[in-house]
This record gives sequence, C-alpha cells and structure tokens, in this order.
Amino acid sequence: MFKSLHKPLTYLGVERTLFYFVCVGAVGAFNLFNSILAGIAVQALIPQLSERDRTLVLLDACTGLRVGELLGLKWSDVDFENGLLHVTRSVVDRIVGTCKTEASQKPVPLDSFLAHELRTWRSRCAYNQNDDWVFASPLTKGRQPYWPENLMKRGIRPAAKRAKIMKHISWHTFRRTFSTLLKANGEDIKTVQELLRHANSRITLDIYTQAVTPAKRAAQTKVVEMILPKPQEQKEPGETLGKARISLSNPSEPTPSKAASVSA
Repeated sequence: MFKSLHKPLTYLGVERTLFYFVCVGAVGAFNLFNSILAGIAVQALIPQLSERDRTLVLLDACTGLRVGELLGLKWSDVDFENGLLHVTRSVVDRIVGTCKTEASQKPVPLDSFLAHELRTWRSRCAYNQNDDWVFASPLTKGRQPYWPENLMKRGIRPAAKRAKIMKHISWHTFRRTFSTLLKANGEDIKTVQELLRHANSRITLDIYTQAVTPAKRAAQTKVVEMILPKPQEQKEPGETLGKARISLSNPSEPTPSKAASVSA
C-alpha cells in the first residue's frame, strides 16, 4: 500500500501529502460512525437475508465476534447445554491461527434464541459434525469456511440495499453495533469490555462505543430539565402570574398587603 502511494504523494508535495492524510483520517472517522446500525436497521436487514446469512448476521450482531472468530467456529465449540461459545481460533485469509489476545479466548454467552438459530442451521447445513466448521464452504467440500468478503459482497450488502439501508456495511459493522447497543442499554463498561473481550476498557471506550442519537438526546434533555423548569401555561395579559404581582389590567388595584391595611 505504502509503495503504491509513494509516487503520487511525493509528486503532490509535503503540504498536499499532509492534507491527504488529514482527509483519509476524516473519512475513516466518518466511516466508523456511518457503519454503526441502529437496532431497527438490523431488524429490517434480517428478513432480507438467506438462512445462512441470517444466522451469520444474528450471531455476529448479538455476540460481537470478530469475523475471523465467527468463521473459525466449529460445531465442537458450540456448547448448547451450557449456552456458551468457546472461541479458540481465528481464520484470516484462509489461515487458521490463534485469537487476537488472551482475553479474546474467553467463552462467549450464547442466548437461547441464538442457540435455536444455530440448531436450525446445523440441521440444514451439509457439514454438521463436531469437527466441521459451523459455516463450512461447499466449494472447498467443507475443508474451509466461507470467504468473508464473498459473503458480504454477494449476500449481505445486496440484502442491506433491499432493506433501504444506505450505510456502508462491513463485518466490523456488527461488532461496533453490538458494542453501541450495549452502551445505549445502560450496560456498565466492564460488562461491555468482557463481552467484546478487550484487553482493557480503554479500547472499548475509545474505539468502539458511540452513543446513538436517541441516547444523546435523552442525556441532553435530562440536563435541560435540571437547569430550566418546564414552561408554565401562557397567561393572558390581565391574569395574575403570582400572589405578589399587580394586575396588569388595573395598576391602581391594591396589592394584598395594601388591601389588608385598607380593610383594617
């Protein structure tokens, strides 16, 4: 990548080179925000997917697994009885390796609904033995899992388009979405960290968690309500707005204290 960029960047000069990297950084930040889906968008996406892709997306969006970990699952890693996923390997560029960090190898809870979806997929897929990949590719006769970019390009992105989702979707979209929805639900940062299996909570805070718009609005409204009282019903010009306030329609009308002295 850097070799291919070397000539054009040298030609552009230092100022334009710096401008280029600033723009790239800005676009990257925009894409990070733009790739997070609201819960309602995921709901719209699910019915548009094939059974295979539906299982993949549900599992990814509800566990936050990295795509290499997702495709690295074998049926022996799925503990239906105890409701756990044992993440022990990752498949990247068709090479089977270890997980990203030691924290990444912690078991992941498996919701009963997700367990049902996986049982259904297992009963219908061609490769369902314990040593088979959960998402084994028929093109390799089950020896390797599906190629992630093909799944995204041929299945998930077209489904997102049919669901009227205009955001750019990648595999990491679902991990970021999982993190953001956890935070929007009020989960504490330690729980989010452990579910995402980050080495420390700063990674969770700095990179993945972004408050969704409704959460931002609700937080702002709470502060506004603490500072400003709710507006009272608007009074007519002649109405009394307070016990000690003189009527605007009759400035000569005595105040309660003057009235008391007159009656006395």
